[in-house]
Amino acid sequence: MTGSEVPPSFRLAYVPGVTPAKWVRIWQERFPDVPLALHSVTAAEAPDVLRAGDADAGFVRLPVDRTVLSAIPLYSETTVVVVPKDHVIAAVDEVTVEDLADEVVFHPLDDVLDWERPPGEPAFERPATTADAVELVAANVGLLVVPQSLARLHHRKDLTYRPLVDGPQSSVALSWPEDATTDQVEDFIGVVRGRTVNSTRGRTTSQAPAAKEQPKRGRPEGGGSARRQPAAGGRSGRGGSGGAKGTKGAKGTRRGKPRNR
Repeated sequence: MTGSEVPPSFRLAYVPGVTPAKWVRIWQERFPDVPLALHSVTAAEAPDVLRAGDADAGFVRLPVDRTVLSAIPLYSETTVVVVPKDHVIAAVDEVTVEDLADEVVFHPLDDVLDWERPPGEPAFERPATTADAVELVAANVGLLVVPQSLARLHHRKDLTYRPLVDGPQSSVALSWPEDATTDQVEDFIGVVRGRTVNSTRGRTTSQAPAAKEQPKRGRPEGGGSARRQPAAGGRSGRGGSGGAKGTKGAKGTRRGKPRNR
């Protein structure tokens, strides 16, 4: 490779809360000659990044515009309520929307849950980001409803969270531009879906380790099989004939002492 040549790379975008480390590791093991470049983007930015061609694929939050982007749904997250550790909700195992009726619940501008507004009393203004809302929860100003991964991402020692059993959920998908389904995209789809290197559903690439060709078992010369099977209805005795029992000539094959002459 000359100094002007740049090795091909695969550009992968991902939104907050998604941890792509497992898939990145598998890609690096399977395609060591193709560097994988990670790009952290907000949930709102992700579709535009893909449409503009600034990433080959990305882990995004649904919904996306299916007329432009292809998407494979991967999982739906548990929705949780983030509260101070000394809040009454911290003493229960789970929460319902009705339990939040008298609480101030923040609705950040980067909210990823599919609702017009959260339950409970609205805050005086909407925080710009989820991180800002978490700071307000820590100040005992109100509560916050988010996917569990975002609660973990913004974890604080003075906060905890409880599942919201009847709230909307956020789903994560692997997405890419529909008109740019390249070989590398197909390879990454195989990684995410858990296909093996030699899977017939996956694409065989020059970078992937090739399976060793197994020698075929041939028949011995003369067309016979390696081991002869007994004839139908017969039993193979020790040194006896493999012929069927009761046929003529079978008596002549009985073993015994030679006659004295």
